[in-house]
Amino acid sequence: RLRKAKLRVEKAIKEKKIFAVQGPYPVIRRLLRARGWVERKLPRNGKQLKQQVGDQKKQQLKRASGGGDEQGEAVLNPRGGAQPSLGTTEPLHHPWPHKKNKGKREDEDKKEEKEQCNEDPDDIHDLMSSLVQDQVPNFLWTVRLSNIDQELLPRIEVVNRYPRLHALCTKEGLCQSLQNLSWFEQVDFNTFFPRCYRLGIMEEQEAFIEDFRLTAARSLLKLALQKVGDRPVGTEWPLKPDKVPGWCRSHVSHPMPSTAQPRSPPYPQLVEEALEVCEQHLGILGHQDIDRKTPSPCRTCITWERFLQEYYRVAHEGARLVLSREQREQCQDLLQRLEEQLPQLGIEGNLNVWILKPSAKSRGRGIVCATRLEEVLELAESTAPSVRVCEWVVQKYMERPLTIFDTKFDIRQWFVVTDWKPLTVWFYQDCYLRFCSRPFSLRHLEPARHLCNVSIQKRYKTSQPDPRVPPDKIWSNKQFQAHLARLGRADAWQQVMVPGMKAAILNALRCTRDQVGSRKGSFELFGADFLIGEDCHPWLLEINSCPTMSPSSAVTRRLCANVQRDTLRLVLDRKDNPTCSIGAFELLYREPAVSSCLTVGLKLVVTGCSLKKP
Repeated sequence: RLRKAKLRVEKAIKEKKIFAVQGPYPVIRRLLRARGWVERKLPRNGKQLKQQVGDQKKQQLKRASGGGDEQGEAVLNPRGGAQPSLGTTEPLHHPWPHKKNKGKREDEDKKEEKEQCNEDPDDIHDLMSSLVQDQVPNFLWTVRLSNIDQELLPRIEVVNRYPRLHALCTKEGLCQSLQNLSWFEQVDFNTFFPRCYRLGIMEEQEAFIEDFRLTAARSLLKLALQKVGDRPVGTEWPLKPDKVPGWCRSHVSHPMPSTAQPRSPPYPQLVEEALEVCEQHLGILGHQDIDRKTPSPCRTCITWERFLQEYYRVAHEGARLVLSREQREQCQDLLQRLEEQLPQLGIEGNLNVWILKPSAKSRGRGIVCATRLEEVLELAESTAPSVRVCEWVVQKYMERPLTIFDTKFDIRQWFVVTDWKPLTVWFYQDCYLRFCSRPFSLRHLEPARHLCNVSIQKRYKTSQPDPRVPPDKIWSNKQFQAHLARLGRADAWQQVMVPGMKAAILNALRCTRDQVGSRKGSFELFGADFLIGEDCHPWLLEINSCPTMSPSSAVTRRLCANVQRDTLRLVLDRKDNPTCSIGAFELLYREPAVSSCLTVGLKLVVTGCSLKKP
């Protein structure tokens, strides 16, 4: 056995096939071993991967024979959160749209699976690993670069992570980066990214306040046009206080008035003030204020504190609104003209719900929902200015998403960047949907209805009211396409959703590439999260680095294994064979190799004074 191990190690060193894996990635480990790679295992205590100095093979052989299984288990996840193995017999098949390549791809998949099933036992891999502890890995797959010795890292040829991803993969960074999109593309980011503000930046906090007020005015016009039966009303039934601590801060201190007591109507000028504000806003959108030196009329034309309190009564407490025919026609006309100017009017709804997110957290942690301006500002002021990673961003909540069986969902879409300069992006043609546990309703702002994160929804084990919603709350994109076909919208996926997701991803990458640490030979697999509007238009929420590969369902078990396999085909096999199969990946964009001299965020300002006559 030792002789066999030595021969395989010598071959691997000669062919530069030494790898290291940090984190719960049994599929990556298994696929690399099937290709003849030898693993240099990481320390079981999770310390940094460092270069071993000197010949320690005798001691390593002794450790390998005595404690190999323990070491192997520890390396699977040094922090003790090992991912369950997918098993060597787990099929790695995925649908392929081109029939002419289907047979060839299936043969390759079966051949690869057979090789994986005939793997050597772990003991010989532990033995080989002990023989390469003094070797620099040629390939590294890690959860985070900070775990790797910075002196060793530059010597590793291929790494699955890029440094400095803050501008792309944090909510604060993406919000700031997309504001610079106009420097790179003639695209309005408001057409694919719900408007977002960093509350720690005073200018953006003021812009949010103005946006909140304008949205309230538009929402009031929508509410004024609604009817239930023969009676004009403000909205659907009032929002109820949430039972989940920290999720919805709204209405907890605003109890509903008793139904036995008649509600006083709003002051008579409320609708007229909303009409005036929206008319002024249309003028600003038409650049009629370009020479104005006074503050925006949207800030000064009405008493906003009084207006918002009355709006809350209409939107959340059921106060009645009665319109004249002339006012009704004015509302309809203004909303129609605003729709032509505001690409996000269709997702706003009429309750003015905003979602607050900690800038640098993931998996739905710390998210808060609010419908009152004072609550958002109170939360922003409670955050210490020095705690940069905990700064909040506030984003317009999509009140009118596309639902499936009255249940909200989002889409996790993978893509790989193999180079930043020139930018080279690969789009994965398979993805999956994540469902909430309870039907979507703006009357109940609880995580079970509004946050699609698997880590959030797994807390809710209650039975699903609609049996058509999958028990594991996951669908593949193929299941989604079949559902759209049953609704008569079969073309929406390929003609609207996929092109929209591709464009949003590419736009986000273009405006962040100069801020990301580019490293030749490296790559990274990203996971973008999208919501779909009622018109099937996709809206980008965030981009995740190092997306989870933990299988939470039969669908994710298959798709996560597939995307890991195809990623290795793309970044390793394709180097030796440019015509090899790359699975479900397709080239999304390859930029011409032209150097860019544009500085992100450059402010072109001319200052000076007028010349005086002599």
